[in-house]
Amino acid sequence: MRLASYSVENLFDRARVLATGTWSANRRLLDAYTDLTKVLQQQQYSADDTRTILRLLDTLGLTASDESELFYLRQNRGRLVRRSRDGSVTVVATGRGDWIGWVEMKRESVSDLAVHHTAQVVHDLDADVLAVVEAEDRWALRHFNADQLAPLGGRLFGHVMLIDGNDERGIDVGILTRGDHPLGPIVSHVDDADLAGPIFSRDCPEYTVSLAGGGTLLVLVNHFKSKGYGGAGATVRRKRQAQRVREIYEQRREEGHDLIAVVGDLNDTPDSDALSPLLGSGGNGVAASPSDLRDVSAVAGFDDGGWPGTYGTASKGNKIDYVLCSPALLDSVTAAGVRREGVWTASGRWPMYPTLTRAEDAASDHAALWADVDL
Repeated sequence: MRLASYSVENLFDRARVLATGTWSANRRLLDAYTDLTKVLQQQQYSADDTRTILRLLDTLGLTASDESELFYLRQNRGRLVRRSRDGSVTVVATGRGDWIGWVEMKRESVSDLAVHHTAQVVHDLDADVLAVVEAEDRWALRHFNADQLAPLGGRLFGHVMLIDGNDERGIDVGILTRGDHPLGPIVSHVDDADLAGPIFSRDCPEYTVSLAGGGTLLVLVNHFKSKGYGGAGATVRRKRQAQRVREIYEQRREEGHDLIAVVGDLNDTPDSDALSPLLGSGGNGVAASPSDLRDVSAVAGFDDGGWPGTYGTASKGNKIDYVLCSPALLDSVTAAGVRREGVWTASGRWPMYPTLTRAEDAASDHAALWADVDL
């Protein structure tokens, strides 16, 4: 059986503010969007809140109009602001109860060739169990399966599942499996929280995959908080996420699950403190002892094409995608590697699809990971 993980970076459409090639390009806007969304949820707006709202609306280009190049201000019922003919803007809502609305990111379509290249990567992976990161929703996955993979030939996925997570931008995690590997019980962790608040930026769904020879494989799909924006708090949140995944993993092991994979975009390097609960000493708290999870890239013969990273230029510092295996699962791995043909490289570091001639048509800026397991 082939297990794979792939960050598809949205299949058909994507928030325009994210479609810049690098997180840093619009980091200021993303931070402003996050901060404004939080302050707008206050039941009562203080004088400081009002000044913050006006400042952040200006940052997002929403002072003169409810629409800017990258954002909408939706004022569906009631009003948040009043704009005067002299150009002045006043916050007229006294709190969340005075109006119904939100700030929304504008979206744009992914190029047809980029969608085709994404389908080509998935077709060439030929995985039996495929975890996906940054997918819009379940319907997008279903259409991708039926409309994009079918013309390429080969097997289609018989089971497609995605649970909406905590990210309103449509970058969720899901799973596709072949017909002989039906999905069993599913556990969502969107509501997991600690004293600091919600833990997962998206979710950490647990998918139970039935094996053809009997038994089950438990797949935990993740997309940790990005390093691209959020400052020092982003690193803290990634560690909280890693600690919680470790707790879930240990609980399932205690319940008797031997075959477990923790996969996805963890947004940090193997030697980072943030990922230490999964890959290092475990850090503090419940998961203080070393983890027995192992990165599939440590398997003898792992084929990375000579580049250790999984993102962007594939340097060592860009190793952020993972297939982590429980001991029994790691023992069953017969081969593993990386597929990069859909990732753009201007310097010719690795072979690309012949039709990939510009960065805008890349399938993703993440490589796909795969592991063949004999179960």
